[in-house]
Amino acid sequence: MLHRHALAACTALSAVGAFALAQPAGAAPADPPAATVPASAPSVSGPADTDGAAPGVLDALRRDLGLTDEQARARLRNEADAGARAGRLRNALGSRYAGAWVSGQTAATLTVATTDATDSATIKAAGAETRVVRHGLAALESAKARLDRQSARTKTAEAPVWYVDPRTNTVTVEATRAAAAEVLLDAAGVDRSLVRTVAVKERPRALYDLRGGDAFHIGGGRCSIGFSVVAGSRQGFVTAGHCGSAGDATTGFNKVAQGSFQASTFPGKDMAWVEANADWTATPYVKGQGGANVEVSGSTEALVGASVCRSGSTTGWHCGTVEQHDTSVSYLEGTVRGLTRTTVCAEPGDSGGSYISGAQAQGVTSGGSGDCVSGGTTYHQPVNPILKEFGLTLKTGAPDAGDTGKAGTWAAGKVYDTGDQVTYDGASYRCLQPHQAQSGRGPSASPALWQHA
Repeated sequence: MLHRHALAACTALSAVGAFALAQPAGAAPADPPAATVPASAPSVSGPADTDGAAPGVLDALRRDLGLTDEQARARLRNEADAGARAGRLRNALGSRYAGAWVSGQTAATLTVATTDATDSATIKAAGAETRVVRHGLAALESAKARLDRQSARTKTAEAPVWYVDPRTNTVTVEATRAAAAEVLLDAAGVDRSLVRTVAVKERPRALYDLRGGDAFHIGGGRCSIGFSVVAGSRQGFVTAGHCGSAGDATTGFNKVAQGSFQASTFPGKDMAWVEANADWTATPYVKGQGGANVEVSGSTEALVGASVCRSGSTTGWHCGTVEQHDTSVSYLEGTVRGLTRTTVCAEPGDSGGSYISGAQAQGVTSGGSGDCVSGGTTYHQPVNPILKEFGLTLKTGAPDAGDTGKAGTWAAGKVYDTGDQVTYDGASYRCLQPHQAQSGRGPSASPALWQHA
């Protein structure tokens, strides 16, 4: 009996995977009377993300991005630093904020977009360049949400990809036929001033095929492990939803009985988790260059423009950059929302495999177009929504130090988004970057993730 999506696994070469459901944009917080950000914020780089990066990460960055060893290390440091600065500026600018991205060979330039030119001094003081644009991020996200809702009622196979692009200050719709994009836009009633349509030749399809990147098997199909997770005393891993249905049995790379799917969603989202049996042990590792272990230390989301590497059971270890977050893609099976678009290559069988930026888990392979010979575009289901959806905790290499805070609302294991507010050890904090809180790493000890509210 064919697996739920096994047929496409045998034939697809330019597949795209499903994504997590995009969270509707909430009401923008009231703008502060005057946007202020410390001119010099604490450095957020650390051994886990920069000088302590696994050799496989540096090797692949040198190979795939054409960097020297020094440039690769500098890029990781700059990306980590830029993420925190962008988070502070987003909190400071409120509804005027229109997105951020890094650029340059070593990601040395952070650009922050705003709808108000008077914010330029604040942005410059934070060490970033200013782009004054017409539309705030909230307006673009609202327009994209209309397309997401309409995709459930309108065929979008010929206009299969759309996303908010801060660099062009638009909602970009990719279409193999321009008329198809027009049909979707008309049906959704989206303001055309917010939209940019791009002609593409390839249409995404799904990639059908306890260390991240290792193979596992479902019936006659094969996929890849994403990241090890725990749920109380249970352990297992996350992967792509299109790899299997709840109850499906799995075997490992060695064909030994491994476990079964506990939950799976596809389309709409492309997320699943597999509980492993007692013969398997969850580890905080991803299979890197040459089979070397890359240790996972957290799940802080990387900015647009940041480097990211992927591990999969078909093509191994490859790197590229993040192009967009919260991308929607329509497959023959339906639309998937909330994916991250990257320049990393992938092929069938890589589905479900790990995306990691520095030492931070990013997501699981959903699909893409092209291959690892000619290159291509891939999409991953971000890992934080998976952890939140299924109540899972990412397995990391950090020792469990327990909750070091006193009374407060912050909690280890909870997934936080930019702007979330918590109390910890008698103080209030606002989240700077999306992540799952790690035990023993409270807000007061994590200036890259939290700022005093």
